[in-house]
Amino acid sequence: MRLRTILLSVLLFAALLPGLSAIFLRVYENTLVRQTEAELITQTAAISATAEAMWPGAVPMVVTTEMRRQPGYYAPQPATIDLRSDPVLPPRPKAGTSQTPPAADALEVIERLDPIIEETSRTTLASIVMLDRNGIVVRGVERGGSWHDLPEVQTALKGRPATVLRRNAGYHPRYSFEWLSRASALRIHHARPIIVYGKVEGVILTSRSPRALFKGIYQDRGKIAFGIVAVLGLLTVLGVVISRGIARPIERLRHAARDVSYGGGTVPPPPPTAAVEIRDLYEDFGRMAEAVDRRSRYLRDFAAAVSHEFKTPLAGIRGAVELLQDHAGDMDPQQRNRFLANIGDDARRLSDLVSRLMELARADMARPEAGVATAIPDVTRRIADGLGVSLDIRTDLPSPLPMVAVPEATLEMVLTILLENSRQVGAKIVTLGARTEHDHVVLTVQDDGPGVAEGDALRLFEPFFTTRRSEGGAGLGLSIARSLLRANHADLDLVDSTNGARFAITLPLSDPARA
Repeated sequence: MRLRTILLSVLLFAALLPGLSAIFLRVYENTLVRQTEAELITQTAAISATAEAMWPGAVPMVVTTEMRRQPGYYAPQPATIDLRSDPVLPPRPKAGTSQTPPAADALEVIERLDPIIEETSRTTLASIVMLDRNGIVVRGVERGGSWHDLPEVQTALKGRPATVLRRNAGYHPRYSFEWLSRASALRIHHARPIIVYGKVEGVILTSRSPRALFKGIYQDRGKIAFGIVAVLGLLTVLGVVISRGIARPIERLRHAARDVSYGGGTVPPPPPTAAVEIRDLYEDFGRMAEAVDRRSRYLRDFAAAVSHEFKTPLAGIRGAVELLQDHAGDMDPQQRNRFLANIGDDARRLSDLVSRLMELARADMARPEAGVATAIPDVTRRIADGLGVSLDIRTDLPSPLPMVAVPEATLEMVLTILLENSRQVGAKIVTLGARTEHDHVVLTVQDDGPGVAEGDALRLFEPFFTTRRSEGGAGLGLSIARSLLRANHADLDLVDSTNGARFAITLPLSDPARA
């Protein structure tokens, strides 16, 4: 995973955890309330069906297979109570005074139905009241009173079941945190009609307190504990992922950086469990450490070579100056002029060395240019026009030749250095060829000179290495050429040194050429 993915996941989880916990408690409590409503619906459905079957004059309905196959025959009644949106009514009032006695058929049914209701109430702890068709209590603590005006009773008398939430008048808190539960002080009331031959003959009115939140949590403690363990386990996994993917790799990289800064140690390989950015950081740091080590060795060797190159002319200048200081009066003019000429030659050599060193430094510090597209034939044509007087420059370039991503000035300087070297070693003919290979062009420079000795070929690109030191060569031309090319992701190599010198310049294609 990427570092941002890990951090975003942890932060989102930490930010959502309190909200998820609160939502869980609210949803869980609402589920408990609906579960209680579903139980009341089940009880009233069974009792009302029993009352309908016992009603005087009622003929039990015979259900056939065809009736069961009719659409809509099975019509389950879902729980509809919602603590967030349903209104909470006041506690159920006392039954009102009725001017008429309970219906006789309802009294007849309740005599046979009362043992069933009593057993149901004793088992489920629900309050079960039966009303007649006028809303008068025929079974319950307020027998003979009227609950006709209750909203749930009026709905049931119209032939539809109804459930409402009412405050529990007898509620008294028993726990310190019971105020967190919205359903603790409520009571669910459900009314279902008794329908005989399509006419409402009575109402079964039940009520019960919902399962309290903390009681429900206690009863479901196993599931909740499993959820808590799962959350803690997930946090532990995220902690391990962060530790193995971010913290530990950064610690290892910090120790490696400290060792490398002291000039020792190596960069360890990136751990396989590290984040993508951390692994990229390891690879980039490894490349940087290699570059720093290579640059340190290069500077150390370069400083030694520069010191060696400067010592010879400086020693000559110093010796000539000392002789002139000590014996200038005794020397004849010819001898004095010879010493002065030596001083001038050594000074010019030092000046040339400084100039070439500046060129080499600029080549080493060069950076690739974006969007470069150079035509090789244009460059070779200018080179041939400029050096064609002293060399026979022949070109063998295929057509068309793709553009390369090396600046014209760089390619021209490199070719000038190679052709000038060929001229200085006595070559007469130089052939420039080219071929395309995958995503680069190989430009070859072949001369007919004496070639390069096998021992010299291995050191040809080292700074200050030259076979023409007596002629004033500084040995920096090929080093400058290679540095300029490598700064543009190109390269220069000696591929043949027996039949003349043959150099290969590897040039990357420009972006349009790749496309």
